[in-house]
This record gives sequence, C-alpha cells and structure tokens, in this order.
Amino acid sequence: MQRNLNFKKNWSIIKMQKEIVKKEKEMSTVAEILNKLETADNTTKNQIENILVDKGSDVVPELVSQLQTTKGVKRGVAAMTLIRIGEASVEYLKKAASRNKDFEWVAKYLISEIQGVAA
Repeated sequence: MQRNLNFKKNWSIIKMQKEIVKKEKEMSTVAEILNKLETADNTTKNQIENILVDKGSDVVPELVSQLQTTKGVKRGVAAMTLIRIGEASVEYLKKAASRNKDFEWVAKYLISEIQGVAA
C-alpha cells in the first residue's frame, strides 16, 4: 500500500513538472519564464533553461536586461542561457556594458566564456 502511495505521489510530481514546462513554452516573456525559477526544483530549472536556449537569439535582449536587474537563480540561469546561446549574445552584452559600467565586468566575463578567452 505504501509503495502504491509513493508511486502516485511521484507520478503527481512528474505530471506537475511536465505541466510547468508545457506552460513555459507557451509563455511569451523571458521575465515570466524566469519568475517560475523561484519555486522550481533542479530538473525544472534545467528544463526552463533549455526552453530559453531553444528560443535562441530572439530572447537575448531580454536576457541581458534581466541579467542586470535580477538576482539569485534567475540571474544565474540568464547568464548560463546567454553563454549557451553563444555569439548572438556578445553584441548585446557589449552594448549593455557600454551603457552600464557596473555591469561591465559581468559582460566581459560572459563574453570571455562565450569566446573561450581568459577573462
């Protein structure tokens, strides 16, 4: 009986995670997607990052903007997503760094990660 309850509980969790991911794909803004990270487990965080990466260069401007204003896991996922998107991120990071001197070191670091150069 206990095993059956554990299975049902685990199945419910998996089903809920799949539903969250499905909704993430339908969301239109990066901010909405990043907000879901506050209550997400590690698996869901990875799935959310993958969704953002799949959106590609279209989300780069918003990710760069979010990177300058968010903290914690949201900021980390935004940074990793920009790195994974790659060269398409570099131009926007440079522009943001030129406008925001406090952000300059972050941009330089991410660009060095993207281009494979020592920071």
